[in-house]
Amino acid sequence: MIRFILLQNRQGKTRLAKYYVPLEESEKHKVEYEVHRLVVNRDPKFTNFVEVEKNAQFALVPRKQGHGGVSMGVPASCLVLHSFDTPTFRTHKVIYRRYAGLFFSTCVDITDNELAYLECIHLFVEILDHFFSNVCELDLVFNFHKVYLILDEFILAGELQETSKKAIIERMGELEKQE
Repeated sequence: MIRFILLQNRQGKTRLAKYYVPLEESEKHKVEYEVHRLVVNRDPKFTNFVEVEKNAQFALVPRKQGHGGVSMGVPASCLVLHSFDTPTFRTHKVIYRRYAGLFFSTCVDITDNELAYLECIHLFVEILDHFFSNVCELDLVFNFHKVYLILDEFILAGELQETSKKAIIERMGELEKQE
């Protein structure tokens, strides 16, 4: 299940935030800050997956490598975020991708498939690009209601609802005609 989706620029300004789990406003700001700090400072040679413990005081620790450089089915270059004072051991993964000056980040359950959500991010960007005809950050700022509408057609209650680019674009076209 998807916990949240964030679109942030390089400066850390959140352009879109959609949460599928209840969080307090202060927690949301802390999550946005921590996710931005994680993804912006990562070396491009690392993977686009980061494992996160819930309510963690974040500390980056290199992942131990298993046989063949892979541990538990996750690439060895992932970093594990360990919390030293949290009683909960429930973990999540942040999967992100950078397009131009924007970071598209999503937080999912630890057991979910990373590559499926990486493709989900790419499909979302393709739909935005098609809908806005070469999308840019200003399109997201000035048409945020349309971006949320596209996201709601795509993801429902933290689960992928529709994976067909054509179907989503057709639905958005129908909604545009009604306006």
